Amino acid sequence: MPLKLPKIIGHRGACGYAPENTLESIKTAHEMGVEWVELDVMLTRDMIPIIFHDDTLDRTTNGSGNVADRDWEEIRQLEAGSWFSDGFAGARIPTLEETLELLIDLNMGLNLEIKPTPGKEVDTAEVALDFLSRVWDAHDRLLISSFSHVSLETAMDMAPDWHRGLLLETEWIPNWKEMAEYLAAATINIDGNACTRIQVENIIDFGKPVLAYTINDPQRARTLLQWGVDGMFTDVPDIIGEILRVIH
Repeated sequence: MPLKLPKIIGHRGACGYAPENTLESIKTAHEMGVEWVELDVMLTRDMIPIIFHDDTLDRTTNGSGNVADRDWEEIRQLEAGSWFSDGFAGARIPTLEETLELLIDLNMGLNLEIKPTPGKEVDTAEVALDFLSRVWDAHDRLLISSFSHVSLETAMDMAPDWHRGLLLETEWIPNWKEMAEYLAAATINIDGNACTRIQVENIIDFGKPVLAYTINDPQRARTLLQWGVDGMFTDVPDIIGEILRVIH
């Protein structure tokens, strides 16, 4: 079943307007008319998959230290909204399970980025996909992505019929085409602020959709669309979405 990729994917929800990777951020994106969101999943020490980006708790919660060193019982007590604004005081780090329930309820698509801590590349993919397999039926609205080739390989082995996105760093790996073919990647996800027109055209010639992260500048969005980029991750989906309406 082919992917139904939108032009705009809300980055960590709509994290220009709400604390990233929270249920509040997903709801904010939905209120803006966003069809898909990109969220990050990692594991607690006791192997609970949570929606969180950083290896450490310090930047976006009132906790500190490594996520991988904390059990879910500790993490669920943390506050994850006040750092963004007082209006989001009381927001919490959600589990993957409750996040999927919300997305299904809101009828939204998901790009789930597997964010393993070192040594947890297989475990993170296995646990996340196990949860997904229990509740998620819309294969055309689910993309599993990662910078970790091991995590993507695990996803391929566990759920070969789910679409996978190969994430490339700013500095591309030389063998990205071979890696994409091996992983049967459905999309190539690239740094849209650092990429060149030639790089985008190389992916188009390779025959894969190009998704660009993280595009918040309207002029850059226009340029990428002219180059042929298929979709963009953005913190400000209303602003970048307006560019699309103007162009199309």
